[in-house]
Amino acid sequence: MSATMGRPPLGVGANELRPLPGSPKRRRHEGRIRIAACVAILLGIADGSRVFAHEIGKTQVTATLRADRTYQIDMTIDPDALLAKLEALSGVPTSGAVPPIECARQIEALQQTFLARTVVAFDGRPVEPRFEYRTDDVRGPGAAMPGPASQMATVRLVGIVPSGARTFTWRSSLVYGSYPLVIKNGGEEQGLTQWLEGGRDSEPFPVVADIKRVSRTAVARQYLALGFTHILPKGVDHILFVLGIFLLTTRWRPVLTQVTAFTLAHSITLGLTIYGIVSLPPAVVEPLIALSIAYVAIENLVTSELKPWRVALVFGFGLLHGMGFAGVLRELGLPRSEFMTALVTFNLGVEGGQLTVIGMAFLALACWRSNPTSYRRLIVVPASLMMAITGLYWTVQRLTAA
Repeated sequence: MSATMGRPPLGVGANELRPLPGSPKRRRHEGRIRIAACVAILLGIADGSRVFAHEIGKTQVTATLRADRTYQIDMTIDPDALLAKLEALSGVPTSGAVPPIECARQIEALQQTFLARTVVAFDGRPVEPRFEYRTDDVRGPGAAMPGPASQMATVRLVGIVPSGARTFTWRSSLVYGSYPLVIKNGGEEQGLTQWLEGGRDSEPFPVVADIKRVSRTAVARQYLALGFTHILPKGVDHILFVLGIFLLTTRWRPVLTQVTAFTLAHSITLGLTIYGIVSLPPAVVEPLIALSIAYVAIENLVTSELKPWRVALVFGFGLLHGMGFAGVLRELGLPRSEFMTALVTFNLGVEGGQLTVIGMAFLALACWRSNPTSYRRLIVVPASLMMAITGLYWTVQRLTAA
């Protein structure tokens, strides 16, 4: 037998023995790298996510400019979150969970930190308001829908409008993400709402002139965008659930069947919950949403076929997710004059976000879906395993925080 058998031919280096581009071995190698990256991202998301996923919009600001040239600005905010921010900015030790009375005392002691990062200005010139703190059951400005109120803190800033002032502006660097600023003139029941990003200046508002009502088109555009951004990029739990639906099989019909069931279900409970017909507390809804992610992912590991009970369960989970969406809208507040417009367009925005997630997943995995065996082994199984772990982790986290 030749001594050279089993050895690489002369002149062939180690690099030339690596899998050729496009070969099955090379594709498996690249697939493992991609899955490892996905695992790292999922772990980072799971560890860094908030315990409850639908806290967008809890911070709201209502500014009332009265005819007697005084102003009142009410900022509703989660008291524990506010205290944590103020302590971090002041450089004092973090208190953690404290009783409401102690939380109020500490927030009042740190009011200068609050005022230093909040700008109330007339004609571009900042003024110094008086700080008041209170805890009340509040529904949030502009929230016309029925349903239970939530325990929140109210920071009230009051003062006198400078003589001759024509415009009012607001800014707070204590808020992260989007929040509504409602401006009211005199005794108006409903004012003009502007959505701001944390740290951004509001548009100037007239101090005395009548406020122009927002058109139906503007409301529709605003809530369509809010619904979409609640999925992308803010709705990590909803994204994982939709991806779990997508990963079941390479065939489109099962995916569309599940998406249809999910959409119908969450549309039903979104409307029923907003109108106060059905209601479950977030402490129940949020852990169940996390559990729905784990269930769908675990079922992906044991089957690649759409079973009748899967459609029924996806429908049931959709009912839960709809209550989660309704919780967001209750915190955001819906304009009384365009209640139905805002409700419908928010739901359409959610659907747009979900379809975008599915479209992006298809484009990212199109080359793998052509080979069902490799797709399941290298994509579906590892990704579903990590989704299951993430969903179970969130379930425990939300149950212990409830």
